[in-house]
Amino acid sequence: MLIKPNILLIYTGGTIGMVKDFKTKTLRAFNFDNLLIKIPEIKQLECNISTLSFDEPIDSSNMDVSHWVKIAKIIEDNYTTFDGFVVLHGSDTMSYTASALSFMLQNLQKPVVCTGSQLPIGDLRTDAKENLITAIQVASLQKKNGDPKIKEVCLYFEYKLYRANRTTKINAEHFEAFSSPNYPELAESGVHLKVFKRNLLKQEGSGKFHVHDKMCTNVAVLKLFPGITENVVKAVLNIPNIKGVILETYGAGNAPTLPWFTKRLGKALKEGVQIVNVTQCVGGSVLMGRYETSTHLQQLGLISGGDITFEAAITKLMYLLSINTTAQNFKLMFEKSIKGELTDNFQ
Repeated sequence: MLIKPNILLIYTGGTIGMVKDFKTKTLRAFNFDNLLIKIPEIKQLECNISTLSFDEPIDSSNMDVSHWVKIAKIIEDNYTTFDGFVVLHGSDTMSYTASALSFMLQNLQKPVVCTGSQLPIGDLRTDAKENLITAIQVASLQKKNGDPKIKEVCLYFEYKLYRANRTTKINAEHFEAFSSPNYPELAESGVHLKVFKRNLLKQEGSGKFHVHDKMCTNVAVLKLFPGITENVVKAVLNIPNIKGVILETYGAGNAPTLPWFTKRLGKALKEGVQIVNVTQCVGGSVLMGRYETSTHLQQLGLISGGDITFEAAITKLMYLLSINTTAQNFKLMFEKSIKGELTDNFQ
């Protein structure tokens, strides 16, 4: 007898959980206890669905580390009871949350699928129903022996399933809101749901699942632009108690060769600040030393972000800074893939 998988639906907030009050023309939070009434198609899914909502659903623009921890703890508390998890989240910061969860959920052996929508669940042309139904279906996929087919944090949106920490939001208007510029999709939904096994995260080890709930927020972002001044660079690098900085550079990791710029970076490095070189380009990789305008960064010993997304870079930085390790080991850990977030050996 086939045992149906148990799926926990976690609603944090966002457009997907909203319905329009046609009298007031305003949006209000949807009661997920009435999920089957609003989306009767869910009855056709071969799984048992339970729902859990934040007491106060939040707009994803207000999402912070405490909410990441809350989501992770909900998964931890229900890990043995459920076979898969679907996290409903606002699209604006979904890639940040999804990337953070990929680092926080240690020894994950079950699917965690993040999804949302561009239009509320009750709208005539909503994308919410398809995203929700397929996300649940993905979380329910099992092998013949009952093991989950997918054992990582993912993001599902508009017919495609991506590795969570490879995604970035690229459009606020189109239904196809997310992209994975440097890694192929894990699955595609069409007439059939196709899973690309070769792209799934290769599991290493089988330790006990647990949550890493410490994330260092003493981080900053320094985005380069033509005409950036020494005062601006100094202000960012001299933030009190700063421990890590994402340096958003041009192209393949290039930056000004001005003496004051190099000096400021060198001073921050000597003071123990971890500086990660991440390209401003949506796709492609940092390749320090390829051009003269990145050789000085390589000589300083900046960390290469490779082909990591900005969202994964900032959350990985928060994660690694919360682990006690040497500066040399920190660099090695950042430049090596931990959860499939970057391609190894780009340098």
